[in-house]
Amino acid sequence: MGIKEEGAEGEFEVKHLFGSLVGIVARLRSPEGCPWDRKQTISDAARYLLEETYEVLDAVDNGDPDGLKEELGDLLFQILFISRLAEEEKKFDMASVIKAVSEKMVRRHPHVFGDKKVLSVEDVKRNWDDIKRHVENKEPGQRSCIDGIPLSMPALMRAQKIAEKAARVGFDWEDVRGVLQKVDEETEELKRAIAAGSREQVEEELGDLLFVLVNLGRFSGVDAEAALRASIRKFEGRFSFIERKLASKGRSPAEASLAEMDALWNEAKKSDE
Repeated sequence: MGIKEEGAEGEFEVKHLFGSLVGIVARLRSPEGCPWDRKQTISDAARYLLEETYEVLDAVDNGDPDGLKEELGDLLFQILFISRLAEEEKKFDMASVIKAVSEKMVRRHPHVFGDKKVLSVEDVKRNWDDIKRHVENKEPGQRSCIDGIPLSMPALMRAQKIAEKAARVGFDWEDVRGVLQKVDEETEELKRAIAAGSREQVEEELGDLLFVLVNLGRFSGVDAEAALRASIRKFEGRFSFIERKLASKGRSPAEASLAEMDALWNEAKKSDE
């Protein structure tokens, strides 16, 4: 079950390098180590873990293999660092982390490591959920089938996860036409809230519309979080184009008219095509 690169020799190198990195973390936390690293707590490190995770996603989105390699290394370091802090607090150690996840992956893939037969990806997902619920007893205290999704997860991602769980028990539209009708319905309700001038109503209706749009993405096989990240990157690129064009004339966006910026925006759009 070890990670292999070019056979046993590559596997040995991975183990050696992994052990070396574990040693680096231990040295940083030792009395002879780094004063800053020695001050960190699990809560401190958890914040950096989230930051490094987003940097990994940026590298993936940018299609940058060298950047991805670097960011995965940073993320791995944070995982090892947190594990070291837990070991110092006598909670668990890295060996137990690796052992637990190895056993879990084997247990949840009986179609790979056992004799379970699957016919589709949906079969795999159903088996995964069944094993979590009935074998691992993962959700004994949950009162709802949509419980268990982290509150700290980005809102669009969390919305999609909740909708997926509800859909698995049959609470869903029959087809994408039903979702599109709901988009139209929520759009009209948002328009009425805007006309009424109620900030609270606008916030509620905007949230409802966003949630339905997440479901529209789900029905279309699109990840809402990834779609929004892509649109943000596109906006950033086009707005930067506007800034560069204006700067070449010794001006800034604040000094330009909306019509002028719209024209440059359209120029940026053409350059994207």
